[in-house]
Amino acid sequence: MTITTNLKQLYETDDSVWLEETIKLLKQKQFDQLDVENLIEELISLGKRDLAKVKSLLRQIIIHILLLQYWQTEYERNYRHWLGEIKTFRYDLNNHLTTNLSNKLQDDLENIYQSAVDFVQVKTSLTIFPEKCPYTLAQLLDDNYLP
Repeated sequence: MTITTNLKQLYETDDSVWLEETIKLLKQKQFDQLDVENLIEELISLGKRDLAKVKSLLRQIIIHILLLQYWQTEYERNYRHWLGEIKTFRYDLNNHLTTNLSNKLQDDLENIYQSAVDFVQVKTSLTIFPEKCPYTLAQLLDDNYLP
C-alpha cells in the first residue's frame, strides 16, 4: 500500500491527521506522494469558506448601518450597540480580506445588500430602504465612515 493510498484512507477517518501529513509532505516537497484529489477538494472548500465568512461580515456591517440610519424608533436605545457592532465587524472583515476576496465582495455587493435589507425589513417592518446599495465597498470598510 502506497503513502497516497494511506493518505486517502486517512482522509476518510481523520482529516486532521490527514492535514498534518499533507503539510509534512508539502514541506518535504514529496509532491508525488500527495493525495491530490482530496487536497484539491480541501482547497476549494477553504476558498468557499473564506468567501462565505467575508460575505457574512459585510452583510452584518450593512445590517447595522441600515439599523443606525433608518430605525429611528430604536435609535436612542440601540445606537451605541449598533456602532460597536459595525466597528467589530469591520475589524474582523478587514483582517480577513485579500485582494481576491475584496474583488469578489465588490462583484456581489448588490446581492449582499439585498440580503441585509431583507433581514432588516423583517426585524423592523420598515420598507424605506434604497433599492440599490447606497454605499461603496470602500465606505463599508472604512472605520471612519457612517452615513
